[in-house]
Amino acid sequence: MKSKRFTTVWEESGLTQDIKVLVDKETGVNYLFVRWGYGGGLTPLLDAQGKPVVTPRQPDEQ
Repeated sequence: MKSKRFTTVWEESGLTQDIKVLVDKETGVNYLFVRWGYGGGLTPLLDAQGKPVVTPRQPDEQ
């Protein structure tokens, strides 16, 4: 069975909203996911220079 590609590294939830930072285990790119009411969105998380935030892969990850 294939493992999940994304992992949640930070999460904040309320009654009608969710905010999460997800990491793509294959590329290391971090994404910001926001759900508010019936809408939501996903975007790459950027650093101060406008480049994607990348989490280094751990040696035991595949």
